[in-house]
Amino acid sequence: MSEIAGEQSGESIHIDLCMSRTGSVVLILLASSFLTCPSTSFSLASSLPRMSAAAGKQGPVSHVLFDMDGLLLDTERVYTVVTQRIVERYGKKFKWSLKSQMMGRRAPEAADILIKELGLEGKLSPEAYLEEREAAHDKMWPEVELMPGAERLVRHLHKHHIPFGVATSSHTGPYDAKTSRHKHVFSLFDTIVKGDDPDVKKGKPAPDIFLVCASRLPSPPSDMSRCLVFEDAILGVEAAKAAGMRSVLVPDPNMLGSIDVEAAGATQILPSLDKFVPEDWGMPPYDE
Repeated sequence: MSEIAGEQSGESIHIDLCMSRTGSVVLILLASSFLTCPSTSFSLASSLPRMSAAAGKQGPVSHVLFDMDGLLLDTERVYTVVTQRIVERYGKKFKWSLKSQMMGRRAPEAADILIKELGLEGKLSPEAYLEEREAAHDKMWPEVELMPGAERLVRHLHKHHIPFGVATSSHTGPYDAKTSRHKHVFSLFDTIVKGDDPDVKKGKPAPDIFLVCASRLPSPPSDMSRCLVFEDAILGVEAAKAAGMRSVLVPDPNMLGSIDVEAAGATQILPSLDKFVPEDWGMPPYDE
């Protein structure tokens, strides 16, 4: 998929189906009727999507939380490549339909899902998979890049003194490796809560990590609906919803063909962080 853009008009929303470059069906939520879908790319009108009706009715946002993997940092490619290398020894393929079930979960739980779904019980244990995976990850994490629009949005929130934090399922060691080249960005966050934080009792889709992160922000929100969560995983959207927070889902394009993004319940769905419009949520606009 080379481009996704669009325009909202009123509260009319419908669903269109497009074929991606890989031939998979892609679900796109539209609020206008204009859609072109050439064989190698597709585009909508100019700025899909703007703030949904639900976002407007609940008022402006006062606090912001971010997931990290696949949202702020381009780590999902590493997860995919490494896991495929491991499972292909057993004649298996690590497809996005499976990966979407694992995204956002704590490592042991995700490993259990992988082994069961691929039928690798008795051939590869979750523990052995994680040990091999983490060894490969450790060599690759320092090279990951920021996702498009991430640094701009982070600096904008910091400049305008909007309380914001990171709530990531990554544990401290992997977090340090992943962010090692991007400390100039991650040092701007007011608080960072990781998956091995003792106050986070349950992983996503439980709301624990978002509630803990919100509680540690400067002047924590008294109304959780004023808190906006950015996520790239369905489990994260479910966790935000369980916490009473609104959410923006920024899914990997590969995931669109394997999940029902509408059913995820996100307040807004964007193709990239660089399509986010702060003023739609009651925040100051970007300085152009």
